[in-house]
Amino acid sequence: MIGFYQVVALSATLFSVGVYGVLTSRNAVRMLMSIELILNSANIDFVAYSAFTGVAQGLALAMIGIGVAAAEAAIGIAIVLVVDKLFKTIDLDKIKELRG
Repeated sequence: MIGFYQVVALSATLFSVGVYGVLTSRNAVRMLMSIELILNSANIDFVAYSAFTGVAQGLALAMIGIGVAAAEAAIGIAIVLVVDKLFKTIDLDKIKELRG
């Protein structure tokens, strides 16, 4: 059986990869994917808490987190599409140069 600390370690690893992706990536789509990793790591923690304690509030928070992640993805992709249409690129450094 997988232990609670192993699940939390997996979640911490996903969170770290997501933060690394947000901090190092200049591509807007990669940044959105990294933010999704961060949100999914939080959902894994909620489900692990619920599974190992028997309290159902963790599952409810995970469902809310999934809804927030879906809304974030939809809005983020819409923004990326508009930025691509206006600037013909999704590289955030090039967009910053075009504005100045």
